[in-house]
Amino acid sequence: MRIYLPATAADLRAEAISARHAHAATQALARALPEEDEEGLEVSASLCAADASVMLLAEPGAEGLADRRLVIAADVDDQVVGELAVDEETLPGTVAVGAPVAWEEVAAILVDDPQAEEDVRAARTGDEEAFERAAEADLLWYDVVERQALAHELGV
Repeated sequence: MRIYLPATAADLRAEAISARHAHAATQALARALPEEDEEGLEVSASLCAADASVMLLAEPGAEGLADRRLVIAADVDDQVVGELAVDEETLPGTVAVGAPVAWEEVAAILVDDPQAEEDVRAARTGDEEAFERAAEADLLWYDVVERQALAHELGV
């Protein structure tokens, strides 16, 4: 199953990506977005993960991390993923990843262009308008072999 893990620059230096909530093109997401094909559902899942990345940047201890959203796209065994029930705080397509994700399972790393930093910086402190502007920005695609160079670029 392809999952999109919200992340921060600090994750790029980890031995593996820790278990956490992620987003995927699930049946619940397909029911919520019936007009979307599989590709559209994948894009939606990645954008949800990008929004969740801002929330990670707003957590205590993340102050020194780069002001850029980061999403890790990985292909994991279906057995380590469980879809969460949709409620007021849980979006369709949200999944719980029950085990760390090895870098060998990573298909791509998606990250904001440097021009998005100002909006992401403001969004992580609660500026809703900046959050909306950041959500409109495209994420750049990096191959997993570029992980170390990207970590260096992002200051970790």
